[in-house]
Amino acid sequence: MFESRIIEINGTFVGAIILEEDRRTRRFYAAHESVQSLHNKRYPNGQDLRTSVIRKFKTTFAQHNLSAV
Repeated sequence: MFESRIIEINGTFVGAIILEEDRRTRRFYAAHESVQSLHNKRYPNGQDLRTSVIRKFKTTFAQHNLSAV
């Protein structure tokens, strides 16, 4: 691991983007259960990865809140 960036959504730590040895590929380390399906997924672009994580978190969060009603 050469570098990492934390992903936090609305104050919730969901994981980290890790820059791989090739210095191009980014890997996601999931720390929150809502994004666990994306754990260790690799992306060539950090912004695409971040967008996927945010989308997954918000979708899972919304589904969880609807099922609690």
